[in-house]
Amino acid sequence: MSRSLDAEDRLKLLETIIGAPAEHLGLAELLAETLQRLREGMDVDTATVLRYQASGRQLVAFAAAGIEEEVHQGVRVPIGSGFAGRVALERTPVVLDHVDETTVVNSLLWERGLHAMLGVPMVAAGELVGVLHIGCVAPRRFSEGEVGTLQLLADRLAMAIQVEALEENRTATMALQRSLLPNSLPDLPGLTFGARYVPGAESGLGGDWYDLFSLPGDRVGVVMGDVSGHGLEAAVIMGRLRSALRAYALDCENPADVLAKLDRKANHFEHGAMATVAYGVVEPSRETLALSLAGHLPPVQAEPGEPGRLLDVPPDPPIGLTIGQPRRRTTVVGLTPGSVLAFYTDGLVERRDRPVDAGMKLLAETLRADEPDRVCAQVMAEMIGSRAAQDDVALLAIRREVVPAGG
Repeated sequence: MSRSLDAEDRLKLLETIIGAPAEHLGLAELLAETLQRLREGMDVDTATVLRYQASGRQLVAFAAAGIEEEVHQGVRVPIGSGFAGRVALERTPVVLDHVDETTVVNSLLWERGLHAMLGVPMVAAGELVGVLHIGCVAPRRFSEGEVGTLQLLADRLAMAIQVEALEENRTATMALQRSLLPNSLPDLPGLTFGARYVPGAESGLGGDWYDLFSLPGDRVGVVMGDVSGHGLEAAVIMGRLRSALRAYALDCENPADVLAKLDRKANHFEHGAMATVAYGVVEPSRETLALSLAGHLPPVQAEPGEPGRLLDVPPDPPIGLTIGQPRRRTTVVGLTPGSVLAFYTDGLVERRDRPVDAGMKLLAETLRADEPDRVCAQVMAEMIGSRAAQDDVALLAIRREVVPAGG
């Protein structure tokens, strides 16, 4: 049997199901309570929310009332498979008048004796969030009013889930980035360092990173990288590339060889990912830096008493976009006593009202050979100023110290 609902009935039913706000509840608990009210309000035996997992192109049981085992057992449904997968693929309500292995992927549903099901897509801001479905043990025909009510509820829940997901993503990304960026800059003989990292006000946290580490033979590895995209996925890829580069740096002395291995790894394991990376090695004498660029912007160098200048280092293809093994080059850069070298990501030099080339020129004009932390402060004041950066900004300044005579 079905229930005929007019517009006023649908609104009252929806208000009953949603209930009063419960700020003390987490999202999962809030959904569980809402689904329980949904069961009672629409006189059904089960109600389930499956959340869309984009990375695996699948739906994962997130909250349930009636058959809680769906959540406890981690039920997963591929997009396009079975009942819920079809709802997600077509993004339209689907009604079933018989439930068995031919119509439903999840065996729990037919094992519990369900005969009728109604599923609707959960979409927010044009993006698939998941699927909401209800089921009955007794035969039942769902009315257009019931379909409309369930869709309205799904729209409300989709917005709540999306807001929570964005906050979860940001929190996880911040935690991951804090764990991967250096907590403090190393104390290494002959060199001093300064650094800044600022997340983009519009794009949020992403895949920008810098790194400094000691290598065998009193050498020093220097990295500046930028993974395309933003959010947790970009930060996770950044973490994997950072770890891989460190490992390759222990096996290869030539920066070009390190980036070649990183590129091979990214193409094999990080399909669709792209990153620009600058990797250099400061030699034990501190007189030179061997540098290779994988699509990254060239560093800026300032000698004592002289204005800054962009280094003439040829860029090779970015990491992750190549076919085969492109030739990668290493350039040796001189480091005179007192000179400062600044590595950066494009968020520092590019703005809507300032193209990259103009920003790089301004950075070169701004950079002076000074104490590295002071250099970073001066650069950020000139390049960012009082306006929030639109994209992530990473800046690393390295100074070769002046060794006193006889020291």
